[in-house]
Amino acid sequence: MPWQSPISPGVSWYEASVGDRPEYAPLDGSVETDVAIVGGGFTGLQAAYNLALKGVRVTLIEAHRFGDGASGRNGGQLGTGQRTDAEELEAELGYERARALFDLAENAKHHIHNFAAAQNLDIDYVPGQLNVSHKTSYEKDFRDHIEITATRFGYPHMHFMDRAETEERVGSKRFFFGIRDTGTGHIHPMKLIVGVARAAQEAGANLHERTPALKIERSGGKAVITTARGTIRADKALIACNAYIGDLEPKTAAHVMPIRSFIGATVPLEKFPSIIPGGESIADTRFVVRYFRKTRDGRLLFGGREAYTSDNPDDMTPPIRRQIEEVYPQLKGIELTHAWGGSVGITMPRKPYVREVMPGITTIGGYSGHGVMLSNYCGKLYAEDVTGGSAELDELKALKIPAFPGGSRFRSPLLFLAMTWYALRDKL
Repeated sequence: MPWQSPISPGVSWYEASVGDRPEYAPLDGSVETDVAIVGGGFTGLQAAYNLALKGVRVTLIEAHRFGDGASGRNGGQLGTGQRTDAEELEAELGYERARALFDLAENAKHHIHNFAAAQNLDIDYVPGQLNVSHKTSYEKDFRDHIEITATRFGYPHMHFMDRAETEERVGSKRFFFGIRDTGTGHIHPMKLIVGVARAAQEAGANLHERTPALKIERSGGKAVITTARGTIRADKALIACNAYIGDLEPKTAAHVMPIRSFIGATVPLEKFPSIIPGGESIADTRFVVRYFRKTRDGRLLFGGREAYTSDNPDDMTPPIRRQIEEVYPQLKGIELTHAWGGSVGITMPRKPYVREVMPGITTIGGYSGHGVMLSNYCGKLYAEDVTGGSAELDELKALKIPAFPGGSRFRSPLLFLAMTWYALRDKL
């Protein structure tokens, strides 16, 4: 029977389709190392891999299994640029910084392809992304975004889709127009997690699953991480827990908020060839975004129903099916073979949070929906930062990321109220 994480309800289609995941023994005893990493998602594993390649002694611990968090349970969409559009970043930060952040995201995209090729790793990559509008009022914004991204940011891979083309490519009458982006695509994230973990171990990193960090502190000039069966003492440490930070480190917890998102996988859609005939991934313009795509074997993976609390519904299938039927009425009553949920880390301005929270102890997270690309690359950038410096990571460190208001007691209820309002606006 597939492993079911206690932090992420429901066995995902990714888990069921990836085959047997290699297991890594829990840490037993105390160790000394150069760099300690807490968190076995994309950020932590890529950092471990790239550090080990450079001869750095690195020990990584993960509370559950690699991929049990957002890295192994997400929508698999790569996207383009940062979570905030390039023109908005330019208005806020100026052209030079906006261009640097856009190029960083493009480098992140290329890094995934380069890593998979170097490791001979099949991650089910399919090119193409459709961003579709549920409101007619966004047309000028869409057209302007395409032009600005091409002329000012050197990205010519987008074109505007009118209603007829949008309907044909999506296979639904639900949307008015859209953008087709041929410079990106989607992947099987659990296959990538398995591949990064294997590469990190082969490079010499010490990897340990089912080893929760109970405390992290600076003591005696070292980063000290306490676990149930020993301690890790290191010159430097990386906190790569993202939405699953819990109470481990208060600065991260104040700046990175977990939100719940849920995905369902249908039976293969052989009888519905008109649904996403080009195989692209799709995201809509709702604030509570819906994201969907087809798998290599023809299933529809449909994600949405974000919840701004840590609670999990008893049965995720009915709300996911209702959303599918809104977009695809022809799939009314479709069987879902898998339904699962997980937490995504967001920040107030929807930009990554990269900070030294204690001397020599860095936290990275809050990718806000662009984590497939950015988390992998940020792990690599952290390794570069440790071994000589990283101008790109410095760009992220310089971003102003305010804490969520309300403190530890009220920030979740306040966010819930705000996001409920935006969800109501989506419906209206």
